Amino acid sequence: MAFARSRFDGWRPLRGLLVRLQHPSVIVVGSFAAVVLAGTAVLMTPWASREGTATGFENALFTATSAVCVTGLIVLDTASYWSGLGIVVIGALIQIGGFGIMALVSVVVLLLAHRFGLRMQLSAQMETKSLSIGEVRRVVQGVFLVSVSVEAVLALVLVLRLALHHGYSWPRALEYGVFHAVSAFNNAGFALYTDSLVRFESDPWILVPVALAVIAGGLGFPVWFELWRHARHSGRRQWSLHFKITAGTTVLLLAAGTALITLLEWRNPATLGTYTTAGKLLNGFFHGVMPRTAGFNSLDVGEMRPSTLLVTDVLMFIGGGSAGTAGGIKVTTFALVGFVLWAIVRGEPSVHVMGRRLDTGAQQQALAVALLSIGGVMVCTLILLSTTRFSLDQVLFETVSAFGTVGLSTGITAELPTLGHLLITLLMFVGRLGPITLATALALRTTGRRYELPEERPIVG
Repeated sequence: MAFARSRFDGWRPLRGLLVRLQHPSVIVVGSFAAVVLAGTAVLMTPWASREGTATGFENALFTATSAVCVTGLIVLDTASYWSGLGIVVIGALIQIGGFGIMALVSVVVLLLAHRFGLRMQLSAQMETKSLSIGEVRRVVQGVFLVSVSVEAVLALVLVLRLALHHGYSWPRALEYGVFHAVSAFNNAGFALYTDSLVRFESDPWILVPVALAVIAGGLGFPVWFELWRHARHSGRRQWSLHFKITAGTTVLLLAAGTALITLLEWRNPATLGTYTTAGKLLNGFFHGVMPRTAGFNSLDVGEMRPSTLLVTDVLMFIGGGSAGTAGGIKVTTFALVGFVLWAIVRGEPSVHVMGRRLDTGAQQQALAVALLSIGGVMVCTLILLSTTRFSLDQVLFETVSAFGTVGLSTGITAELPTLGHLLITLLMFVGRLGPITLATALALRTTGRRYELPEERPIVG
């Protein structure tokens, strides 16, 4: 009996490893990494480049990571370097990344096992926030339908505009319209133009639909599902706290971002200074939306004032809604940190938001995600400042853009050394997965304490 027990005990480390590998956070990271590596392998082939030459591992990895993490930062010009196959692969990687890793994992599990384990259900619920465990299958279907519907509408608008107003042939208009529709809704920022969307700076029929698609993707699927439910059940008027926080903070950030960027660049001759009032308002709105992690630009970002870059840094770091295609720490995290600070300033023992008491676990998750994200961005900024010749404005903008999976740049991405490219690649990956996996891990890891130590209060301030 002792021999049998000892032999059984020898498998415990292996069983422990298998249990850890089945943790939702590991599944999320592993799934994303697998897609990135697969995309890298295809992009390295000679058929993926226009010149028919193989692409180096560093550039292929950077491009694949930027596409899967729906960032939009590039080291090789998308329009001139990649072949038709390369562009299709980039578009497919954007779609996979934007679809959301939780939805992707849910589909795989449904196909293989036709049911969810408790851990996967809880993880899926964490990603989809207000949705119950029994609705996961409908979540996956809803995510797909919303994505395809918005992309189809935007593609139709872009195709018609490019063909009827800009003189594109119908096949070329279809190619450009579909690609930019996928890129816009998924907040990717990849463009088939060397100047992004600068050539359409005075065309509201291009800029406004793209901006609206970016907002739609950045709201998050729980918001869209709740809107759909209210449309079906008009008598139900109770909105969830998640919906109210996301919608309210989004409107506030869009208004503040548009106003600040427009006013700060109003007289800058290199950006908005030479435009008419209508043109200033149009491009100011467009650039107020893009830091939600889209990455398109209709103005030269490198010519913006340092104050504008700082405002854009803040907007990029915050990002968009949870369980959507946007990156950043998410608007809910930003709002929750603000609510916690307001309660502390007022000396209240608990945090109350819109008629509800805020869960302590949610407060801890928001503070952990925000502070760890700030620390990561600062460390990467310090490393790049120490290894490159670029200014603080440029480097901070680049690192925040990478972490927030935005894709905006002052033009230094391609000029970074190999260490810089690898660091930005890692930051894009962490920025896309970090807030999700960290929040999920914190939600699943709740441990009780059997005893408390004596209390002592240090001096603060």
